[in-house]
Amino acid sequence: MNAFLDVLVQILSQPSILVALIALVGLLLQRKAAADLMKGTVKTFVGFLVLSAGAGVVVASLDPFGRMFSEVFGVQGVVPNNEAIVGPVLQEYGTVAALIFFFGMILNVVLARLTRFKYIYLSGHVALYQSAMIAVILMVAGFSPVAAVIWGSIAEAVITTVSPAVVQPFMRRVTGNDKVALGHTGGFGIALSGLVAKATGGDPEKSTEKLSVPRSLGFVRDSTIVVALSMGLIFVVVALVAGPAYVQAEISDGQNYLLWAVMSAGQFAAGVFIILAGVRVILAEIVPAFKGISEKVVPNAKPALDVPITFTFAPNAVMVGFFSSLVAGILGMAVMGFAGSAVIIPGIVAHFMTGGASGVIGNAVGGRRGAVLGSFANGLLITVVPLLLLPVLGEIGTANSTFGDSDYGVIGLYLGWLGMAGGQLLIVAGIVAAVLALFGASAIMGRRQQRRAAEAETVAV
Repeated sequence: MNAFLDVLVQILSQPSILVALIALVGLLLQRKAAADLMKGTVKTFVGFLVLSAGAGVVVASLDPFGRMFSEVFGVQGVVPNNEAIVGPVLQEYGTVAALIFFFGMILNVVLARLTRFKYIYLSGHVALYQSAMIAVILMVAGFSPVAAVIWGSIAEAVITTVSPAVVQPFMRRVTGNDKVALGHTGGFGIALSGLVAKATGGDPEKSTEKLSVPRSLGFVRDSTIVVALSMGLIFVVVALVAGPAYVQAEISDGQNYLLWAVMSAGQFAAGVFIILAGVRVILAEIVPAFKGISEKVVPNAKPALDVPITFTFAPNAVMVGFFSSLVAGILGMAVMGFAGSAVIIPGIVAHFMTGGASGVIGNAVGGRRGAVLGSFANGLLITVVPLLLLPVLGEIGTANSTFGDSDYGVIGLYLGWLGMAGGQLLIVAGIVAAVLALFGASAIMGRRQQRRAAEAETVAV
């Protein structure tokens, strides 16, 4: 049984396989010809592998940069890295986490079918990480493994249903339609960026993608060149501060430190280029394939896809968002250092992924100002959240890494603080309340939609 479960979780936690299977089901429900089935399924599978390969290239260039960054600032502390923290969690609570993940995905589809929140969460890897965190919190609170799986699955389903819904009003501004959603554990922080961009009154017409530059600098209109040049400057400056002795001994395996910095920046730009290519393939295949699921299984269903899905819509905003989010993380780190608390070292990958998406969202809502201020707000949030999470994670919270994205804070602090205040009973009551609130919000949305339809009919008459 454990072997079967392990294989099943491995399959479902691979976004490329999961999304390819969803595309296959959608095409089968539309009774497409065998050739169309093969084309849609394989291209979706390969498209996600291309995206994952690009993300891997980006992470490979950012990881050593993160170590160099810590050396430059002379700090040691807790690094918000989801992959690093999930390892020890799965060693101790692997079976519970896997079952929460599996049943949580099923319940996500059930909630999408029964409510007006029609979002099917397809980012299996981050959903698994979130399930691992929920498993830790419930087991630390004293739940039995069976009870932890039952209540954890419900909690996982609620957060994976709500998170895309929170971001969707802003995703519509980005994409110009309502066909695709964002499914990522940074959803609440990315939605915050949209709210901040709206509140600060930026002009969407003053977009990061419409920067006016002299004709002689027209090459910077190419997003690949902008990424390579900007990251090249940052890598070189940080490498200069870290010094050749440290970089060549600890980071570059003896390669000249400036050459390593330039090559790493180019590798980063290549990774972003690959990500954008993969996203284009996925959007071209998964949205039409999802029509079958929308019509047959979950009417009006929307695929909630990983954060790079936003990058093609405003590549310049991705870099603006990354830098602004990272600056917020550095400032937050400095404040923690002065305050004498645990120091959260900025997670470079988290700031790139969620900061980049926040920049795209902020730009769509409030132009360049919105991109800067919105992603800055996201950066502050993902700096504070990991610090607040530490006390609710038990012994796991004493490790040198922790969960880094905003949604971990939303569901983790909700369950953790309930557990600290009232134990298992209050956690169960809180989960039930969340489910009731979800259905209540769905009912309110339904009544508003009926009212608008009736008003439109009256006007037409």
